Amino acid sequence: MELDEKKLKETMLKATNEAAKETLAFFRMPLDVENKYKSGFDPVTIADKNAEKIIREIISSAFPDHSIYGEELDDKVTNSAYSWVIDPIDGTRSFISGLPVWGTLIGLKKHDKAIAGLMSQPYIGEIFIAINGKAELIQKDKITPLKVSKKTKLSEATMFTTTPELFSTPKQKAAFRQVEDKVLLSRYGIDCYAYALLAMGQIDLVIEPDLKPCDIAPLIAIIENAGGIISNWNGQSAENGGNIIAAASREIYDSALEIMNL
Repeated sequence: MELDEKKLKETMLKATNEAAKETLAFFRMPLDVENKYKSGFDPVTIADKNAEKIIREIISSAFPDHSIYGEELDDKVTNSAYSWVIDPIDGTRSFISGLPVWGTLIGLKKHDKAIAGLMSQPYIGEIFIAINGKAELIQKDKITPLKVSKKTKLSEATMFTTTPELFSTPKQKAAFRQVEDKVLLSRYGIDCYAYALLAMGQIDLVIEPDLKPCDIAPLIAIIENAGGIISNWNGQSAENGGNIIAAASREIYDSALEIMNL
């Protein structure tokens, strides 16, 4: 049974708008930060947990038989072909630093294939959404179709990654630096917002290692429906996370993937 597109869009927008009330209430405010790691730093806040709880409640009310997988709370597993993937604040380090490039991610998969996705940056007031082959940017009452850039040469590309420090092996670091030497411009530090910029046509390439499914699955439909390409470094589907590459064109993708395919 296919889902009603109108109901799906309404549910996703309601979920992100209600979650925004929680995230914005804590953004740039004094905030206790928990560290999920015993070694290193993986922050989580009450804003993450409250926002995910609200998103889950809205999805479960609209689609009670669907599975739900999230960053912060326990999985809801059903026998449905449909499963939701949620990251209430992707870029918590940016969030706790007051930098408005974090995002709320909500994605839907059918039989493990991403079919819809949403990335919202509520402080800026942008919602990137992809459903049924279309990708749009919603800004208040303005809706703009999303389309990747027309660049085809790696030498013309602008590339983003969160930080080169996340490339965990010397071989990974060397491969990334090799791509970096070939692109026109390389920038760091904006997590999921980089993929939104790719879908807008502002940048041309994103390369990141070791992502969780909730970090990337909601962004896949946005990239693909805007005309881009996204996969892991082996050229396989990105739904399950891992080492990820996203590009505006097949030519840029192939050139970068040839280097990163370790």
